[in-house]
Amino acid sequence: MDSRVKPGYDAGYDEREVALTPTNSKDRYFEDYIPGAVFEYGEIRVDEAEIIEFARRFDPQDMHVDPEAARRGRFGGLIASGWHTGAMMMRLLADNFLPKAASLASPGIDELRWLHPVRPEDGLRIRVSVLEATPSRSKPDRGTVRTLVEVLNQDGTVVMSMKPMNIIARRSKS
Repeated sequence: MDSRVKPGYDAGYDEREVALTPTNSKDRYFEDYIPGAVFEYGEIRVDEAEIIEFARRFDPQDMHVDPEAARRGRFGGLIASGWHTGAMMMRLLADNFLPKAASLASPGIDELRWLHPVRPEDGLRIRVSVLEATPSRSKPDRGTVRTLVEVLNQDGTVVMSMKPMNIIARRSKS
């Protein structure tokens, strides 16, 4: 695991979260994703050198690659590319929420939003809310789980949100 990533945790227990068992994502299947369950995982530290390295390769705008120009810009300092924020979110999601054996694919995401800038030394975590779990009508061995994923900084401010869909295998009947 990335040394900047702290192991996941389930926060704010209530009866909806207790229903999602097991809590270890590698053992989860479609049936374990209960609409209404909410989980938090993280944290991952944002590193200035990584912001610049990622942006140089994939989003070379001054606000992401040039600290001096960024200081003079509208954000008053260097900020991470939204795509970099998304990559850090994906690391937390893959390490903690998606099932290791039962995650089959994702047909896409809806409503991707970058709401606040992410800065060097921010600590990011994710909050995942299960919105829907729909069994497939054509393929009985799987279903689609739709979630709201929010990326929060150390102050609890939501800096990014999206609604992904994941195709998850069902438990075998054997």
